[in-house]
Amino acid sequence: MKKNEYFYEIEKIYKEKQKDIEKRLREFKEIWERGSNEDIHAELSFCILTPQSKAVNAWKAITTLRENGLLFNGSAEDIVEYLNIVRFKNNKAKYLVALREQMQNEKGEIITKDFFNSITDVKEKREWIVKNIKGMAYKEAGHFLRNVGFGKEIAILDRHILKNLVKLEVIEDVPKSLTPKLYLEIEEKMKAYCKFISIPMDSLDLLLWYKEAGEIFK
Repeated sequence: MKKNEYFYEIEKIYKEKQKDIEKRLREFKEIWERGSNEDIHAELSFCILTPQSKAVNAWKAITTLRENGLLFNGSAEDIVEYLNIVRFKNNKAKYLVALREQMQNEKGEIITKDFFNSITDVKEKREWIVKNIKGMAYKEAGHFLRNVGFGKEIAILDRHILKNLVKLEVIEDVPKSLTPKLYLEIEEKMKAYCKFISIPMDSLDLLLWYKEAGEIFK
């Protein structure tokens, strides 16, 4: 394990942006601490929309659906009308409805935060998501958990992060496909590297996203 030239480029940006990154991570934590069941459900729904779509567009769609009362009440046919700004809109509309049905109690109330509160271990939360929520794998589950303040021990391995891990010499190349086993192996390598460079995993993720997109979003 070593620090190469690219690391020093990243480290320079981190020193400039560390306070902003830490502020954003505190805001994520506050979403969980202060948020309602509906707030947490919106965050989970957002991560269903993100695959192969811009995060800004995914969040705009969720916000609009919530404002129009469709996130918690609309049919897939109603919802799909608002998903033109994300890819695979038909499937994702169905996934949002299926998620809502999973996260309701007998009275029809959303219980998303209460449900995840009942699973104490972060990795167990992630495993439950991967096994039970349509349209979500390790990356999307990690994204949700990071966005509600549980990202210190889990990676969000999209192609952009993987590409940067290659540049940092954490991995040799971007895998053609990412099996669950390989995902967890790379996560362990990233975790070890983050410990080596003294930058938390959730901070490094936001830092690399900032480098790519020029903003610290979600």
